[in-house]
This record gives sequence, structure tokens and C-alpha cells, in this order.
Amino acid sequence: MTMLLGFSSNAYSGCDIEEACRRIAGHGYRAVEILCDVPHAYPMTFGDAQVRRLRRLLDDLGLVVSNINANTAFGFWTDAPPEPFFEPSLVSDNPALRQKRLDLTLRSLDIAAGLGARNISITTGKPLGSMSPEACRPVLDECLGRILDYADRLGVDVGIECEPGLLLENSVELAECIARVGSSRLGANLDIGHAVVSGEEPREVIRRLAGRIWNLHVEDIRGRKHYHLIPGLGDVDFAAVVASLREIGYDRTVTVELYTYGADPDRAAAESMKVLGPLFA
Repeated sequence: MTMLLGFSSNAYSGCDIEEACRRIAGHGYRAVEILCDVPHAYPMTFGDAQVRRLRRLLDDLGLVVSNINANTAFGFWTDAPPEPFFEPSLVSDNPALRQKRLDLTLRSLDIAAGLGARNISITTGKPLGSMSPEACRPVLDECLGRILDYADRLGVDVGIECEPGLLLENSVELAECIARVGSSRLGANLDIGHAVVSGEEPREVIRRLAGRIWNLHVEDIRGRKHYHLIPGLGDVDFAAVVASLREIGYDRTVTVELYTYGADPDRAAAESMKVLGPLFA
């Protein structure tokens, strides 16, 4: 069983995606998560020629794609404020905005297929306005049906990332959604830090979602405060996380996600490798 350790490009918001990949490879990572948003690979402006060029670079660097991160949509907005993370969302009460998010997601699947990625990640968004959580669920299921039909045609898996405050906040809700929708393509982009913030035990979450984890996000968390820290600076027992992954036979990717270190991503990448590298050796 082999797990590949990767690093997310979203820490490298100060440079383009090609430079981000070069620097990530330079720190010894074997996989990279591609941010499918500005400033890296925003779906509606990242064309097929750019996809082909990036794939050649990844091959040259010996990097595989751990995930196509289609969680956010900053590129949708002009002069976006710091907190438009999840809008437009799949559960927006505005059908036109839901369609915009669907369009972004379907194009992200095209990019994933072009880069040879096995999976993309998405989020549900937040129940806003007149949309109660109960009203959001059938809307989400309808959107997921369209996304998963297209994903199946392309041979790409779709992982939902849970996060406190979103429609799907924790692993229990995600497992219920996976069972309800009934597609073999639907699984988890499991963020261990989000599980900790939600008060979940990482080992239990890993067991609950076994067989449906397409990629794992890791970062450290201190005091259940949702702020991504370099591994070793918080409370997460990463040795126990890796042991749990081995117990379920996990053989996909583990991606360090530290968008909070945009001012010094190389330090974040290097220090994370020092802590996590020996666990994957």
C-alpha cells in the first residue's frame, strides 16, 4: 500500500500555477493539489492549451495531481472581498447562481480529466436566505446528480469537503449524503482539521468514510480553532492519523493544505515535510 504526500498550490497565491508546482516539487513532494480558482486554474479562463502545458510540466517534475480543488470561486467575483469562499454555491436560493456553480464544477471536471487527476473536491455551500437546511438537501441532490453523471463519463471521482457552517458539516452528514445519492463516484475530500474543529475524532472519521476517501487534507489545528497551522504547531496526532489510514488500506493521496501561509509558503512546505515526510517514508 502506497500513500503519496502532496502539497496544495493554494498556499502559493503569490505566483502562477507553474511556479507553484516547481517550488512544491523542490521541497520533495510527490503530488500537488491544483487550486481550480484564481490565481492558478480558474475553470472559466484556464483553457485546454494551458491544461496540456501544465500536464507536461507535471510529468517533467514527477508530480501527480492529488486533487483538483474546486471548493472556492474567487474568480467569479470582481474585486472579491476576503469571504466569498463558497458563493455561488450548489445550494444557493438563486437558480441562476446555482447554475453558475454547476458550470464551474463541470469545467473543473474537464480540467481534472485533462491533467489525469483521479478526483476533484467540492463543497456544498451554506444555507442562506430563505433556504433552510431541509430545503437545501433536495437541491443539493439534484445538482450532485448532474455533476456525477458528467464525472462518470470522464472517469473522475467527486469528493465533498465538509466544513463547519456548511450544509454538510461533518462526516456523519457526509456519509448519509453518500448513501442517499448512491453513486460510486461520490466520496470525501476529507479534511482532518475540519473534523477536529467539528469535535470529531479523526480515527473514527477515517473508519466511517473508509473506501470513500478520495484525498485527505491535513493541517494542524490548535484548540479547535479553524485556522490552518503547519503540522507540529497544534493538537493533531498525525502518527495516529497515518496509522488509521494504513488500517483501512488507504492508498491514495494526503495533501498538506496551508493557504494561511501565503506570505511564506516555502517555509510552510519545508517544515511540513520535516514533520510528515518520515511518517510516509
